[in-house]
Order: sequence, then structure tokens, then C-alpha cells
Amino acid sequence: MNDPLPRLPRALDLLAFGFGSGRSPKAPGTVGSAIAVVWFGVFASFPLPVYLVWIVIAAIAGIAICGEAAKLMGVHDHPGIVWDEFVGQWIALIPVVPLLHWDTHHVLAVLLSFGLFRLFDIWKPWPISWVDRQVHGGFGIMLDDIIAGIMAAIVLYFLLPYLPAAEAGWFGIVH
Repeated sequence: MNDPLPRLPRALDLLAFGFGSGRSPKAPGTVGSAIAVVWFGVFASFPLPVYLVWIVIAAIAGIAICGEAAKLMGVHDHPGIVWDEFVGQWIALIPVVPLLHWDTHHVLAVLLSFGLFRLFDIWKPWPISWVDRQVHGGFGIMLDDIIAGIMAAIVLYFLLPYLPAAEAGWFGIVH
């Protein structure tokens, strides 16, 4: 199989390409965001302050990860670089963390978060579009997805009360 994406140093490749999701031949950003939701299942049990610290660490590391990957590839923001989608998606999920019980209501909230983040990341309304054009390097690669995540989180926060509530979780457990 002919892989058009270059191989980067192993750890950088693993993180920049989102554990391989960025190597998807179609919609690598969407695949990366979906894998970020899967990883959210691991981080969702963290207390909110710990979750927020994790996001800050992932974002700061992402500046270096995305910047170095872009530099080695010779492209500003290659679609295969999806660590920024991971962080943006995790930001979009912030309103769900303090409430998470894995019942139908919260699974719908996670899915809505995914849809909202992808909408803002693809559509790129202002200020995302401005940042995408004007801010370069690893910081620019990260910043537009951070803003898309923040916008998605704000919309999700206001939509949460309107999602259908569930009497019982996936296994009939009443919360």
C-alpha cells in the first residue's frame, strides 16, 4: 500500500496523526475527532479540575507536536495532523464532564458535542477563519481548533437542558 503521508519520528507520528486516525484516506479530521471521543471515555471520570489541567497540558504539548510535524512535512496544517482535533474535541466536551452518568441524555450530549465541534471546525466562522489564515506554526494549528472547541462547548452548554432526559441508563440503572 502506498502511504502518501511521510513517517515522522515514532512518538511524533503517533501523536500528530492521532494514533493513526490522521492517516484515514477520507475525512481525517472527523476520524480524529471520533477517536478523541473514544479517548474521552478514559478521561471523563476525571474530576473537572483534573480534566481541565489535562486539556491545558495536551494543548501546550500540541503546539510543539503540530508545529514540529508541520515543519518536517513542509506543510502549514496538513489534514493528517489531527492532535489539534483531539484537543478541540476534548474542549467541546467540557460541559458534559461534571454531569456524566453514561445514560441516554449524556450519550446524546457527547454525540452533539462531536457534531458541534465538527461543524465549527469545518465551517470556520469568525474568529476561527481569521486565526486559520493569520496565525501560523504550531500555535496557529492548535488555536483554530481550540476556538472551535470553545464555541462548540458554549453552544452545548446552552442546549444540554433541552436534550431528552432518560429515566434509566443503558443497563436499566436509574440515576
